[in-house]
Amino acid sequence: MAQPAAGSQPAPLGRVVFITASAAMGGFLFGYDSSVINGAVEAVRGRFDIGSALLAQVIAAALIGSAIGAAIAGRIADRIGRIRVMQIAAVLFTVSAVGSALPFALWDLAMWRVLGGVAIGMASVIGPAYIAEVSPPAYRGRLASFQQGAIVLGIAVSQLVNWGILNLADGDQRGKLAGLEAWQWMLGIMVIPAIVYFLLSFVIPESPRFLISAGRQAKAREVLARVEGDHEKLDARLAEIEEAMHTEHKSSFRDLLGGRFGFLPIVWIGIFLSLFQQLVGINVVFYYSSTLWQSVGINPESSFFYSFTTSIVNILGTVIAMLFVDKIGRKPLALIGSIGMAVSLALVAWAFSAKETVKGEVHLPDAQGMVALIGAHTFTLFFALSWGVVVWVLLGEIFPSKIRAAALGVAASAQWIANWAITASFPSLSEWNLSATYVIYTIFALLSIPFLLKWVPEPKGKALEEMG
Repeated sequence: MAQPAAGSQPAPLGRVVFITASAAMGGFLFGYDSSVINGAVEAVRGRFDIGSALLAQVIAAALIGSAIGAAIAGRIADRIGRIRVMQIAAVLFTVSAVGSALPFALWDLAMWRVLGGVAIGMASVIGPAYIAEVSPPAYRGRLASFQQGAIVLGIAVSQLVNWGILNLADGDQRGKLAGLEAWQWMLGIMVIPAIVYFLLSFVIPESPRFLISAGRQAKAREVLARVEGDHEKLDARLAEIEEAMHTEHKSSFRDLLGGRFGFLPIVWIGIFLSLFQQLVGINVVFYYSSTLWQSVGINPESSFFYSFTTSIVNILGTVIAMLFVDKIGRKPLALIGSIGMAVSLALVAWAFSAKETVKGEVHLPDAQGMVALIGAHTFTLFFALSWGVVVWVLLGEIFPSKIRAAALGVAASAQWIANWAITASFPSLSEWNLSATYVIYTIFALLSIPFLLKWVPEPKGKALEEMG
């Protein structure tokens, strides 16, 4: 291992890890708030006596807010700073948690969900941007993975908390605990990590890039000294950042237009990567898995436990992707995932076709129940080790630098829209035919294979300047 040059100081990695982990709390809340609703779906249905179509709109309401939050976060951050945006998101997470836990009608529950979605969207943008700007170049890739790791950890913790609360309420999602129903505690307990995020935002520094843009070079130099440690090169680093900011191209929507079908071909590739990531139905697992298992006869305690074990598999798959995405390449990993997802989804579709009602109770035969359980877990594993991580890596690499920011915005918007479509349609589709719904997801997984083979470039080993 190479040693630091004489007279230079190594980057204070422990401090940088703390700063990065603090910023990644936004990713934790992103994952937590996105999936905590999983434990409240059936309780909300019962509390407000609503059908599947209206229930789906309430569950999906957060995605509307997420699209808004993602769209405005960058501009606000450029105006008032990255830390202030984190603090705004933390406040929104907190208010949303309290409001969602104490709704007096269905419409205000939906409103609080939209507000939480705005916080999710802001966290999805500001976390990666801030981490990239404060990370020493030598560690940037590994530190950038903190955001995705925090998201999947947030999903897992939300399911563990839901399961614990359900057990305290004797398996009843509407069971009373200290004057509130169990589902209200599930949604309200997010106040704790939201407050932690808010407090941490006061002990981490502002981004050097923003400080330079605001004319605060002395403060930017101080922050660079804290996160990079090499005091001899601080002036050079400041000059490098200033030069990059002066020469970078501000991409616009107009830059994306061209070709026979409106957008440039590479933009369409980014859009379809985003669409396929969602259209395989992954968010059914995170938003509806408890309801899904109960719909085929599994008791609430077991259904909540399976939601938790699925989220642990999600973490495992994400770690695998982080370890191998640079070793075997983006396309090979995505192809492995597509094949594994298609097989898993087909098995789940077959298993759910055996759903039957005996004496008024729905259940799956033992063999099909086991196949469905294994298939759901392997589907999550193959998604997490491939499309869950690879799509974000590809979106950051495949676009030419002059259109990267605008193209990423369009691709991210496509992802939120597809996420909303899957989330809003699942309750009605599952009531129509649960097995056929999973056949649809299987078809999208299969279609992603020729799309990858024919159109998606492999950026592994190439400089960003070579792409496009």
